[in-house]
Amino acid sequence: MPRTLFISDLHLAAERPAATAAFFAFLAREAAQAQAIYILGDLFEYWIGDDDLGDPFNTSVAQALARTAARGVKLFYMHGNRDFLIGRDFCRAARMTHLEDPHRIGLLGRDAILMHGDTLCTDDHDYQSWRRTARASEWQRDFLAASASERRKRILALREKSKEVIQAKPAEIMDVNDGAVRDAMRAHDVNLLIHGHTHRPAHHMLEVNGKACDRWVLPEWYGRGGYLVAESAGLKLEML
Repeated sequence: MPRTLFISDLHLAAERPAATAAFFAFLAREAAQAQAIYILGDLFEYWIGDDDLGDPFNTSVAQALARTAARGVKLFYMHGNRDFLIGRDFCRAARMTHLEDPHRIGLLGRDAILMHGDTLCTDDHDYQSWRRTARASEWQRDFLAASASERRKRILALREKSKEVIQAKPAEIMDVNDGAVRDAMRAHDVNLLIHGHTHRPAHHMLEVNGKACDRWVLPEWYGRGGYLVAESAGLKLEML
């Protein structure tokens, strides 16, 4: 069976060259033997809009992805909580197919759903409220109407505020809610869930409606970085 790779939470930014180098090496090395790569959100640390595609750093990422696609690797992308403003122009330049969250696929003879994972963190009420605001078309229209410099300034201010808020929150409310996980798997009638967002890579086994189920959490790339590989031997988390 051809290899399928799953990654998320790379948080690429010009000021994080080590992560960018690791990602480019991943595309050149691990992706070379893959049939498909699924990027489940937060490819970038932040994204102010597709009109910023001309930025040299953003262009370099799009070009690296496009070169990977040109080798025959299928690329799929799902919005995260940091890069939800990525649009058609970037996906076209990077030769990626955009997926809605959640997305159902067949994998290793099983039915699975792919998610970024932030919608599963239902105990974090403040974040869920902000998510509803930021995903509204009116908010996005108003935000994108501002100049690029103003948008970048606003995003950077939001990042700093987010760091302060996160430090003040109990760690457990920023993890997924078990009931939300079970509800998602029931709603889509699957026994396999793959997501990122929480930065807590792991393989969780659970039972839903009397069926054995698996939940795989993808690694973040602030540190070592890693990915989930699906191949004939099964599913396995690999660290870089």
